[in-house]
Amino acid sequence: MNRATEQVNSTLAEDIIAVATHRDQAALGRLFDHYVPRVRSFCLVAQPGSTLMADDIAQEVMIRVWNKADTFNPNTASLNTWIFTIARNARIDYLRKNGRHTSSIDPELFWDDVVDESIDLFRDAQQARDKSRIHSGLSQLPTDQKQVLAKVYLEGKTHVETAQELGLPLGTIKSRVRLALHKLTIYIKR
Repeated sequence: MNRATEQVNSTLAEDIIAVATHRDQAALGRLFDHYVPRVRSFCLVAQPGSTLMADDIAQEVMIRVWNKADTFNPNTASLNTWIFTIARNARIDYLRKNGRHTSSIDPELFWDDVVDESIDLFRDAQQARDKSRIHSGLSQLPTDQKQVLAKVYLEGKTHVETAQELGLPLGTIKSRVRLALHKLTIYIKR
């Protein structure tokens, strides 16, 4: 980690403490400026084109940071980990809440006539290569590990929900996820 990154992390850690102890709105503003673009990107990677969803989730994350700042414990997790855990949970809550409503409108029809003016051949080639490597790595994983990864990362389920659905102990689910991600990283780097 370089010196500038350490300084930013130190300042952000001071800001979350100021929010927790003094309800410091200026500190929340700095946290907002730093994390909202990152939380939006996190959401848009998972749901490309869903800018309204990303905005709603980013706003919800910052509300939760304001309300739960006193629960942050730097001995348990870094500030980034804590905030992105909140973001992940807020995203899951949002999808559960809004996923129940159905519509007769096919959203794909809206995108048929849209022309992407920001064609980036390098990015497209990189994404195609990454996709190929990930599919290749996934095909080498045991079925039980693929199944758990699909539940957690594709369906957005928590480890507890996955354990309940598959009838397995929570520790088994966590072990399978950790093992699968480790193996996948090795396969992809080849």
